[in-house]
Amino acid sequence: MAFTPLHDRVLVRRVQSDEKTKGGLIIPDSAKEKPAEGEIVSVGEGARKDSGELIAPAVKAGDRVLFGKWSGTEVTVDGEELLIMKESDILGIIA
Repeated sequence: MAFTPLHDRVLVRRVQSDEKTKGGLIIPDSAKEKPAEGEIVSVGEGARKDSGELIAPAVKAGDRVLFGKWSGTEVTVDGEELLIMKESDILGIIA
């Protein structure tokens, strides 16, 4: 990937949601919600304190994360739909 986010921003690829419910019903694309789960593609160098000291990011490329429904900005990089968001928009890392 030829894109690296700046500062405390991360680049996230949404994971595909299930096309069937637990009961076996098929969900059409128009009724699906965008998933709030994704995989970190790349991470910026981190935020800076007022003193100029670098704060290392808590996430790394390859982590699966949960984020808020309206978090991030949708971008297209190399023909792929991705999200750029601040690290603080991430709610947690999925183990």
